[in-house]
Formats: sequence, structure tokens, C-alpha cells
Amino acid sequence: MAIDLSDYFKTFYRENLRNLLVKVPAREGDLTAQSTRLLEKRREVAHVHQAMESQREENEVKRLRAMKKAAQERELTNQKESDLAALQQEMTSLNHEREVLEKRVLRHAVFLRYLERVVQASEQFQEVRQVMSRYDTLVLTREDLLRTAQENQENMDRARAQLGRFLEEKNNVVLQYNNQLAQLQSRLDQARSDALLWESRWTHIQNTAAKKTLLLGTIKMATLNLYQTVCKRQRDGGGDPVPLEDTPKQLEKIQKVILDMATISEEVTKQEAAAASKSGPALPAL
Repeated sequence: MAIDLSDYFKTFYRENLRNLLVKVPAREGDLTAQSTRLLEKRREVAHVHQAMESQREENEVKRLRAMKKAAQERELTNQKESDLAALQQEMTSLNHEREVLEKRVLRHAVFLRYLERVVQASEQFQEVRQVMSRYDTLVLTREDLLRTAQENQENMDRARAQLGRFLEEKNNVVLQYNNQLAQLQSRLDQARSDALLWESRWTHIQNTAAKKTLLLGTIKMATLNLYQTVCKRQRDGGGDPVPLEDTPKQLEKIQKVILDMATISEEVTKQEAAAASKSGPALPAL
């Protein structure tokens, strides 16, 4: 439709414009009128051209929309074909599975007949489904027992492993304690040996101390006797009395008296020597 409209306008305006252009105006007024009409025709041509462009753009949008719709339809068709192929494949697989199940049903029909005979011979069951229900119950019970046994076994294994680790740790602790006990026993033996040595030394110290104490007592007694003797020989009584237990003070007092006596003895000796030198030489003894 757009192609026909374009051709129509092209043919129409080409012929009309050619007729308008070949005519030569006779007068100035006619020339002005022709110029006006030419401008109007040009505006019409521009308007028609713009309409043609709009029509062409609209047709292009429709064409693209149609192409997009066709592509979507092709994609949808391809998807439907793919789905159909998948469904056909699934149907083939289901048919095969149905055949397998039918064969299995035929193989297991003997079990159904067996169960029917069991129901006929049993007083506990009235229908086959009761036997199946009892069987399912026993299977579930067996699975529970197996699961419980497995859990108990796992618990026992964990407990055994923990016991092994505990015994190993305790053995290490006992070994540590044995080593510490051996060290402590060695230290105890050394301490006992040292105790015997120190007891021997203490006995020696005590014996020596007893001897020293006895000697010290003797020295104190002798010092006291000497001090009392010195005090008796002194005219003033020896000054302030010294306590009986203050031996160092007594010794100082005795030392002072001895020094005084030594000084007096030295003075006497000097005086005797001087007197002898004045009286002449001494006569020999008969």
C-alpha cells in the first residue's frame, strides 16, 4: 500500500510540476499569481513528502513489529516442538516402564497367590492387605532395631575410644607421678643422708658447746674469784661493784688493776736501781 501511494504522488506531482514550469507568464500579475501558486505547490509537495515519510516510518515500525512477532512465533513453535519431542520421549520411557512393571506384576503374581493361601490358612488375617500391613510393620520394626543397634554400636565405639583416651591419659599421669615419686624418693634418701650428717654435726656441736660451756663457766668462776681477790686488796673496795654475771666488766677491772700493779712495780724497780747506783757498787756475797 505504501509503495502504491508513493508512486501515485510521484507521478501526479511530476506531471503537474512539469506543466506549471513550462508555462511562461504573460503579465506581471500573472507571474506573481504563478509564483504564489508555485510556492503553494511546493508547500503541498513538502507536506505530501512529510506525509510519505511518516507513512514510511509507520510502515517500518509495523514491519519490525511483524518480524519480531514472526520470530517469537518461530521460537514458540521451536519450543513447542522441543516440548513435544521431550513428551514423546517421556511417553516412550513411560511405556517402557509400564511394560517392565507389567512383567514384574506377572512375575510377582505368585506371591499374591501365596499370600491369598496364607490368609485362607490363617485365623489372624482376613485380607491380603492385613498381611502386607503386618509385613510393613515388621520391616519398620526391624529397621528401627537395626538403627538402634547401629546407634548403640556407634555409642559403644565412641565410649571405647573415650575410654582408650582416658586410660592413655591416666597412664601418662601415673607415669608422671611415678617419675615424680622416684624423684621425691631420691630427694628423701638424700634428705635422710643429709639428716644423719647434720645430726652427727649437731651432736658434735652439742658436745663442743657443752665443753665450751663448762670452760666458760670455769673461766667466769676464775674471773669472779680473781675479781673478788682484787677488790679485797684494793683500799677503796674497787669502786662501784660489778654484777656477778658481767664477766667482761670484771675482766676490764682486773686488767686495770694488773696494769696499775705493773706500773707500780716498774716504778719500784726504777727507784731501787737509782738508790743502788748512789750507794756504790754492791759488796760480793760471802
